[in-house]
Amino acid sequence: MRYGFAIDHRTCIGCHACTVACKTEHDIPVGQFRTWVKYVDSGTFPDSTRDFGVMRCNHCTDAPCIEICPTNALFKREDGIVDFDSDVCIGCKACMQACPYDAIYIDKDTNTAAKCNFCAHRVDNGLEPACVTVCPTESIWIGDLDDPDSGISRLVASNDTLTRAPEQHTGPNVHYVGAELKVLDPLGAPVRDTYLWAQPDDLRLLTAGDVRDADPTAATTLNTEHARPWGWRVATYLWTKGAGAGALLVAAVGLLLGLGLDGPLAWAPGLAVVGTAATGLLLVWDLKRPERFHYLLTKPNFSSWVVKGAYCLLAIALVSGLLVLAQLLGASGGTAATVLAVLGIPAAVLAAGYTAFLFAQAEGRDLWQSRWLFWHLITQATAAGAGLLGLAMLVSSPTDGQLTLVAAALAIGTAASVAVALVELGGSHDTAGAAVGASIMWRGRYAAYFWGGTVALGGVGAVL
Repeated sequence: MRYGFAIDHRTCIGCHACTVACKTEHDIPVGQFRTWVKYVDSGTFPDSTRDFGVMRCNHCTDAPCIEICPTNALFKREDGIVDFDSDVCIGCKACMQACPYDAIYIDKDTNTAAKCNFCAHRVDNGLEPACVTVCPTESIWIGDLDDPDSGISRLVASNDTLTRAPEQHTGPNVHYVGAELKVLDPLGAPVRDTYLWAQPDDLRLLTAGDVRDADPTAATTLNTEHARPWGWRVATYLWTKGAGAGALLVAAVGLLLGLGLDGPLAWAPGLAVVGTAATGLLLVWDLKRPERFHYLLTKPNFSSWVVKGAYCLLAIALVSGLLVLAQLLGASGGTAATVLAVLGIPAAVLAAGYTAFLFAQAEGRDLWQSRWLFWHLITQATAAGAGLLGLAMLVSSPTDGQLTLVAAALAIGTAASVAVALVELGGSHDTAGAAVGASIMWRGRYAAYFWGGTVALGGVGAVL
């Protein structure tokens, strides 16, 4: 059984009755929506048109929000409905990054994720979803898409239909009849300076100029606000864990090469401990329900790289913590330290690189699907960790071997990071969204930062 929607835009009049019914049924806070109507105006007056798009969760067959949710707060019912349990949600916002349809939001009242759940409570009592009941033109169809005799299956089979973001391979179960592609495609009609009855959010205004291939006469004139889920805390966590992991990686290699764990390398285990602790604090701080952070370990969804990443951080914390203990006990040069160095290499690599697999689960962010991201994170971590150890040389006396190791790690890590960035952004991209994202950095509004910061300064640093 696979419940789904079909929206017949040949009869939809854009009246917003579905939006109002949904907000009333679920007591949704002002400014937030589980279903909404998008407007796109095209052409030049008097030869202009307005097209509608009824937007909502697509109850995907392969729902990326379920896979990435670390606590099983999002789950699929036996009838195919993707529902949620706010009692176990930690507010990590990973599901928002995973959804290609911007259908999930953090409820202002509960600080937990919410979205269309097919009015599951009504379905369980033999009723139709509120939006279906209220639609004045009967434009919203529901039913079992696996039943060829159901009304919705016959409608879909007898008409050409479209789905949103089919390139993400999520198996969306909302089918659009008679809808314009530029309404369903977020790149099809960028916003201009204003909506009809509202001001677009800053992020939409900022990115409107990045879309170059859209119909110049088409503009989105009504839509919802979609806040950026992750901000500076998540960006900073990439630095803290990468630098700490990189320092441990370089020192572990040095220890195995017989360079000892003294001088500047003696700082590495402590840097890894501090970096990992700062990473944990940043991640918990970024949760909307931080008091529930322990659900990652007590109610884990092991398909989520949020959970797997937590274990990667625990691994590096354990190894680096034991190395610090060995230093305090004066055993930093014995067999135990060598064993910990052997374990430290994979622990550091996993801590630095697991975010690539987490971002790969974020189907709503095309540029994050890059096959180069893991190597980008590893090379960045190596350069950052070597840089920290280089600073440690200012207060300690390195041996020639240690100096050579740190310098080589810094040069190789920096050069490799620049090379990976050039290949990643300058190469081909699998989707239009990824191409636009790369273009923003390659020749768009972030080009000066990329070429002047990443490439020029990184290249100079590698040479020096």
